[in-house]
Amino acid sequence: MVVCAPMSARDFRVMLEARWSEGKFLCVGLDSDLAKIPESVRKEDTRQTLVAFNRAIIDATKDLVCAFKLNSAFYEAHGDEGLAALRETIGYISEIMPEVPVILDAKRGDIGNTNEQYAYATFKHLRADAVTVSPYLGGEPLEAFFKYADKGVIVLCHTSNEGAKEVQQLSVDGEPLYKVVARLAAEKWNKHGNCCLLVGATYPEALGEVRAIVGEMPILIAGIGAQDGDLHATIKQGISSKGRGLIVNAARSIIFASQDHNFAKAARGKAQELHDAITKALIQ
Repeated sequence: MVVCAPMSARDFRVMLEARWSEGKFLCVGLDSDLAKIPESVRKEDTRQTLVAFNRAIIDATKDLVCAFKLNSAFYEAHGDEGLAALRETIGYISEIMPEVPVILDAKRGDIGNTNEQYAYATFKHLRADAVTVSPYLGGEPLEAFFKYADKGVIVLCHTSNEGAKEVQQLSVDGEPLYKVVARLAAEKWNKHGNCCLLVGATYPEALGEVRAIVGEMPILIAGIGAQDGDLHATIKQGISSKGRGLIVNAARSIIFASQDHNFAKAARGKAQELHDAITKALIQ
């Protein structure tokens, strides 16, 4: 098993800033759907298959990314083997590329004492550098995550799915709910300096409004790639005044670019294509 880097050596925001300074804004999402993993990389059991596939993708793309993001659903679905693969994958990233942060996309959110357990599991057991959380219960229970000051806490603000409008655009005192969440994140919840937001690329106008509210706060972008988010509009609306602040995630369009034995090379090609497109959008 891989031995993880010491937690004291990993500060999410510091690691992000270093990657941004190198012009890296791409986040590869390891949404490793077991049914879609190519036959050429399959092993004796689920854990080994997931880890082998993830390692191949990580090795192929690690120099292009600002972060890796693992959606916990694709691991929890396989019980003990899946959770073991999740932890081993995070450990592998911290071993071979210790400067690259790992985001656990788990969308956690509950009352305070439950969040204490979620936060401990995320940051102490799994050793992730950041986690996605729901703001629906308010800021008070989220303090269980925020108190880990060196870890990123990525609050859902305006998600990428079509149905997001049903709740997230509800009017609250004359403005949409997602703007209320952004304002709370910027003005109330960020006292440890580790609050971030998630906004979908499929809503670029909302992204621009959120950026205007939160300043230099990191924003995780969902919906690029398989969901056909507008990359150019995303960069223009979402980049901060200092030319930073974006974590542009793509998962399926990269990791499942090919079902052949050359799947890792194909993933590299897609990641390079998206990295180059981000770079071009930044200078236009």
